[in-house]
Amino acid sequence: MKYYTLNQYLKDTFGEKVYKIALDGGFTCPNRDGSLDTRGCIFCSGEGSGEFAGNRRETITEQIEKGKERVSAKIKNGKYIAYFQAFTNTYGPVDSLRNLYEEAIRHQDIVALSIATRPDCLPDEVLELLRELNQIKPVWVELGLQTIHKKTADYIRRGYDLPVFERAVKQLKEIGITVIVHVILGLPGETFDDMKETVRYVGESGVDGIKLQLLHVIRGTDLEKEYAAGNFRTLEMEEYVNLVADCIALLPPGMVIHRMTGDGDKRTLVAPLWSADKKRVLNALNKALS
Repeated sequence: MKYYTLNQYLKDTFGEKVYKIALDGGFTCPNRDGSLDTRGCIFCSGEGSGEFAGNRRETITEQIEKGKERVSAKIKNGKYIAYFQAFTNTYGPVDSLRNLYEEAIRHQDIVALSIATRPDCLPDEVLELLRELNQIKPVWVELGLQTIHKKTADYIRRGYDLPVFERAVKQLKEIGITVIVHVILGLPGETFDDMKETVRYVGESGVDGIKLQLLHVIRGTDLEKEYAAGNFRTLEMEEYVNLVADCIALLPPGMVIHRMTGDGDKRTLVAPLWSADKKRVLNALNKALS
C-alpha cells in the first residue's frame, strides 16, 4: 500500500532528513486549570503528554541544544523542527507565546515550528501571531481531536464539540497553516467501525496530516482506574496493525502520515505492554502495509 510518510515529506520539503525536538514551554491546559475541568483528559499523564519533551525550567534555546545532543549520534549539522508538545501550547498571553515561538523559530537550525494545542484555544490574536510566524518559517498546528463521536469525547473529558474543531481547521487553513490531527485508536466503547469513521472524517476534512495513536493506559491517570476495574480492554497487536492498515487505506494519498503508533514511557506504561517494543510494532506495521 502506498502512503505518504513523514520522513518522505520532510525530505521532499527540506531536502534532507529532519528531526523533531520536543519542547516544554511551561503551559497548562483549560482542562486542568479549572477553566473547563481540573482533572485533564482521562488518558492524559501528569506531564500533559510531554513525557519526552524538554525541561520547562530551561530556556527554549537550551532545550533545543540538548535535543540536538540527544540525536547527535544520528545526525551532524542537521535541521530540526521545534515541537511544542507538552500540554496546550497556545494557551497563554499572546506576548508570552510570541517570545517562546520566536526564540525557537529564529534558531538557525530550526526549519519549522510545530505547535500541539486544542482547537478551542486559538483566539484571533493567536491566529494572527501564527500567520506572522508562518511568513518566517513554516508553522504546523497539531490539533487533538481523538474521536468524532460525542459519547466518547464526553467520556474522555475532551471539553469541546466537533464544530469547534471544524472552525479551528477552517481558520488555520485560511491563514496558510499546516494542520495535523491526532486520533486515538482503541478508546473505550468504540468499535473498529467507529474508529475508522473518525479517520475517514479526518481524511475528508481538508487537513494536511494525521497522527494515529494507540491508546496507552498510563499509571496515575483516571483511565488506569477504569482499566483496573475491567471496564474496557486494550487492543492486541495484531488487531492494531490490521486497524492501522484499514485506516490508512481510507485516507487521501497526499495526506502525510505523521505517526502510526506512539511512544509510551516504559516506566509508567500499564497497558498494552506489547506497545513498548516499538521496533517489533513498526516491523509488523511495515509488513502489513507493504
